[in-house]
Amino acid sequence: MTDTTSTAALSGNVLFYGKPEPLSVEAHGALGVDPVDKPYGFVATTNLVPLTVTEFAPAALSYPVIFVGDARMPVAVMALRGGENLYVSDAGEFRPEAYIPAYVRRYPFVFANDEVQKRLILCVDRDAPFIKEGGATPLFVDGKPSPYVEQAMEFCNNFEQERQRTDAFVKLLTDLDLLDTREAVFTPRNPDGTAAAPQKIAEYFAVSEDKLKALPAEKLGELRDNGALGQIYAHLVSLLGWDRLIALSFQRAAESQPKAKKA
Repeated sequence: MTDTTSTAALSGNVLFYGKPEPLSVEAHGALGVDPVDKPYGFVATTNLVPLTVTEFAPAALSYPVIFVGDARMPVAVMALRGGENLYVSDAGEFRPEAYIPAYVRRYPFVFANDEVQKRLILCVDRDAPFIKEGGATPLFVDGKPSPYVEQAMEFCNNFEQERQRTDAFVKLLTDLDLLDTREAVFTPRNPDGTAAAPQKIAEYFAVSEDKLKALPAEKLGELRDNGALGQIYAHLVSLLGWDRLIALSFQRAAESQPKAKKA
């Protein structure tokens, strides 16, 4: 099992997006959305998915919520190594009990910064498998954005607000020096049932409970009142989910083994 905190796939803000283009009636007026066989197939080879801070509590029920990279980006851990996702089936569906992050749900739309005009531009991933010529749900109707696109723009607007709130939350943790490096460790069993040598499966950033307890009462009160303390505890509780990930990893490995033929 390899280090979970590799952030190569997380550079920039275009994870999942192969060919994002500014949405326009000239370029995309004939396009629409068709249902596809594997709706979340694009997530199947990603083990880390970005989260916004208000998602910590629902995500904590499914995944470890950790911080990675120089930017201390909060992410949901969906597998122990890159290139796989233990929560997305071969049929391209999330496990029914799993929380689906907003970063996934906004796809194939995303905002891009227009540095000249100082504004955000709605883009669509032209490589998305369900965006097709003459698709059943059009992107434009009578030369104007369809209700589907209007809804997508509202979702992306809300996501951008949550992203900014998340940046502020991470800055708060950093300014208070609450984040420490932590390791997730798995202790396998020998054939005779004794404990084998522990194996490190991930290194990441997490809130230090000792540093949190050492904060002045006044500062703790501020964190409680602005909602940050609840998000911190959701993150800490989520770290119990490493055991679930390990179990799912073993289950996936067992399912992929060829079954022995009966004599």
